[in-house]
Order: sequence, then structure tokens, then C-alpha cells
Amino acid sequence: MRKVIFCSLLSVAAMAFVNVSPGLPIGADLPKADVKMKDVSGVLVSLREAATPNGLLVMFSCNTCPYVIKNQGRAKAVCAFAKEKGLGVIVLNANEGGRTNGESLADMQAYARQQAYGWYYALDSDNELADAFGATRTPECYLFDKNSKLVYHGAIDDSPADISQVKRNHLTIAITEMTGGTTVAVKESRSVGCSIRRKGT
Repeated sequence: MRKVIFCSLLSVAAMAFVNVSPGLPIGADLPKADVKMKDVSGVLVSLREAATPNGLLVMFSCNTCPYVIKNQGRAKAVCAFAKEKGLGVIVLNANEGGRTNGESLADMQAYARQQAYGWYYALDSDNELADAFGATRTPECYLFDKNSKLVYHGAIDDSPADISQVKRNHLTIAITEMTGGTTVAVKESRSVGCSIRRKGT
């Protein structure tokens, strides 16, 4: 509980000092699609390269946020599900303010091995992608269709803090609807988590 309260206080403090772009509206194009980022494998990858002809799931996450830790299993499951549905998957770590405190590339590599990631986990230097997306939380999810248009933005499900209270798996349903050729019914939900620790915060 103390960690969650501290995380919330960091969110408020960080938002007071950073200039984050407004959140992407539904229907927006994939931003900064050609910016190269270092993946934990050591290769450089862009969002365009991570995408498949069927679409792309982008998730802002990190190694240390209590909410990320609470959602580890759910995050892995939905990323694996997205891959099964033929989507590209990339997880971005934009915690520039925490690179010396558990969020370095080496820390990310260790975390990805521990979690057995089967998708990209890339370092968002200087928060360039997070700023372009208007992302503020970890975890925070963005689902793009085959035309690189945003069809869903928000949380993995409706109870980020307590898996026992989940009533709707927003992201899994959105992926199912999108890949099935139907309109995504719930296009936005509220992301709950730690503030992205931008440079200087």
C-alpha cells in the first residue's frame, strides 16, 4: 500500500513539471513510426518495423512500478494473445528519470529474461515516444489496426489494482474485435499506474 501511495504522489509531482502532449485521439496515426529505439536484444527497432500487416500493440511499461508488477501476468498474457492474432508487439520503457534506479537497459534486459518476453522491449530515450503518444502511466496500452490507426487506448482490464475484481478484459476484447473485422466497442479506458518518470523528474 505504501508503494502504491508513493507511486501516486510521484505521478502528481511529475505531471506538474513536464509538458506532455495531449493523448492520442482514437483514429490517430501511429506517431514517431520511424524513430529507432534500442531493444533489449541490442538491435535498433522502430514502431513501423515492429508492426505486422495486421497491426501493432504498443505498451508503455517498466521494471519497478508496483502496478506493472501487479499486472505482470496479465501483460504477458495479452501480449502473447496479440502475437497469436498476428499483431506486432512492442513494450516501451520511457522511465528516463529512473535509468540509474532499476530502469537502465541492463535492468530491462534482466527483466525481459526473467519474464520470458517473446516480443520487443525497447528503451524510449528522452521520452520521445511517450511524449508523442501523450502517455503518462505504466502500464498504458495503445492498439493500432492494419492501417496504423489507433482503435483502443487505455488499461489492460477494468481492475488494474486487483485481478480478482476484473469484470472486463478491455484489451483482449479489443484485439479480438479488431482482428475479427468488427468495430472495437470500448475504445478508451482509464490507465491506472505509476507516472512515467520523465527526464528530470
